[in-house]
Amino acid sequence: MKTQDTITSGPIVRTVFSLALPVVLGMVMEIALSVVNFFWVGKLGPAAQDAITSSMVVHWAVFSTISIVAIGTTALVSRHIGAKEPEQASYYTSQALWLALVLGIVITILGLTFGGSLLRFMKTGPETTALALPYLHIFFLTPVMFAIFDTIAATFRAAGNTRTPTIVAAVTILLNIGLDPLFIFGLGPFPEMGVAGAAVATLLSTIVAMIVSVWLLLKGRAGFAVPSVFRSRPDFGSIARIAKIGIPISTQQLTFIIVYWFLIRIVHEFGEPAGAAMGIGNRMESISYLTCSGFAIAASTMVGQNIGAGNPDRAAKCAWFASGAAVVITTIIGAFFVAIPEPIVSIFTSDPAVHKIATDYLIILGLSQMTMAIEIVIEGAFAGAGDTIPPMLVMIPGAIVRVPLAYFLAFNLGWGINGVWWTLTITTTIKATILALWFSRGRWKLRKL
Repeated sequence: MKTQDTITSGPIVRTVFSLALPVVLGMVMEIALSVVNFFWVGKLGPAAQDAITSSMVVHWAVFSTISIVAIGTTALVSRHIGAKEPEQASYYTSQALWLALVLGIVITILGLTFGGSLLRFMKTGPETTALALPYLHIFFLTPVMFAIFDTIAATFRAAGNTRTPTIVAAVTILLNIGLDPLFIFGLGPFPEMGVAGAAVATLLSTIVAMIVSVWLLLKGRAGFAVPSVFRSRPDFGSIARIAKIGIPISTQQLTFIIVYWFLIRIVHEFGEPAGAAMGIGNRMESISYLTCSGFAIAASTMVGQNIGAGNPDRAAKCAWFASGAAVVITTIIGAFFVAIPEPIVSIFTSDPAVHKIATDYLIILGLSQMTMAIEIVIEGAFAGAGDTIPPMLVMIPGAIVRVPLAYFLAFNLGWGINGVWWTLTITTTIKATILALWFSRGRWKLRKL
């Protein structure tokens, strides 16, 4: 229980960074994977990049749905670890894995059935659709493996062990990066699969991640014993308890993604170069997003364990420090976006149309990186407390308003594609402000699970 004692009574600054940095390093690996994927696919042209961009939004929908399990697991496991009740933490881990299994199967069935309909909804062009559809069909074989891996990773992090899941993720991402060009271009004995090859690389690496994470869980690396993956029969009351915590944030994340589908429809009104530019901007913004996610996980773990240990004031201090640290880092990243956007964009494309649109996107995004940090980390703090309704009430309206605002700025005011980018920056800043004010009220400290 040394880690738990540090989280609930040790120095806040060192503990936040010790929890966040392994996650951030893992997120850097995810960024590297995303960048490498987009780089290799970029060799196939703008339509291939647009196919990856359009498919990315479907990825978000899958991962956000799966997050129902991870969010609920983090809140319950961290609180029981903070209260020094490892048996209960083990029990909820097993129940979460049942939920992950069922949810993964359902997502696979729905994805294979409706993947094409999602592309048609986003108004992808014929060439983009032809490339994206086989990619998605392969990708939708991964949700079960990813759900199990993500649930186990959430368990480790809730217990204060962020290093182990980061190492597993890093190794499997390196595997994915290595497999990408082999399957995309058909190097050596591997088949040439184009865009779909990137999905095959993801499928194989996700299988490895799941197997390794299950083995580590059974070895007790989470800090408490889990005798078997499905150690007890499904308890629908406990499963519902996990889902109840996770659903509000997952719902707002899904709303965000559905809104993004509408935004992509607007983006595609400006052609496939605009879609490719959006992919470049999203991948660069992921540097900030995934960094903030590391600090959000640290805040979630520390808030949950400190509330479980009866230290709500310390929980608040941990959350605010994690948020401040993320703000400093993202301010620096945003400054690079504003100062040198053209060299950054040149890494991904030589197409003049894509280059111009993506350059403007990076400049506008750079202005909201700081407020995005507040939004993400404070949301994580709410989740650690199990108080997930406030973020939902802020984030859902903030996401929905993006569609009419983007349309108004792009077409009614004549801002063109930049109207979409300004919509993202404006709404992010407003959401972050409201969420920070709500968190400062402190009612989350009284949340009972």
